[in-house]
Amino acid sequence: MLYDYRCPPCGERFELRVPSMNSATPLCPSCGSDTLVKLVSGVRIGGAAAAGPARSQMPRSWQATRGGDRDVVRGWRDAAVRRERLEERHPELAPDRRPVLAHEGRFADRPLRAGDPWPSMTAPGSAEA
Repeated sequence: MLYDYRCPPCGERFELRVPSMNSATPLCPSCGSDTLVKLVSGVRIGGAAAAGPARSQMPRSWQATRGGDRDVVRGWRDAAVRRERLEERHPELAPDRRPVLAHEGRFADRPLRAGDPWPSMTAPGSAEA
């Protein structure tokens, strides 16, 4: 069995495999003390979670969906929905949306391009001071 221990005299924390839960308390590998405290261990589940395909890996053409095959399109749509939900819960997994935002909203009529000066905050068509 694998247990987590802490040694009060030296403060060392470590994992140690023991034959059974009734085994004698082991000695600290750092200082040799026998006053170890058994810690509550976190549950470890085998396996791994997959984030699913990123937006850049999703099909961008008719041919990539096998000519619009219903099952393929449904599968990719479900994957996209799962990915969006994941990105909502974990924004660090979401791609950089600034390139998209540069072509939406107030930039829809005149996209913001690399190197363009940032426009003023005045409404379109109004006189700037």
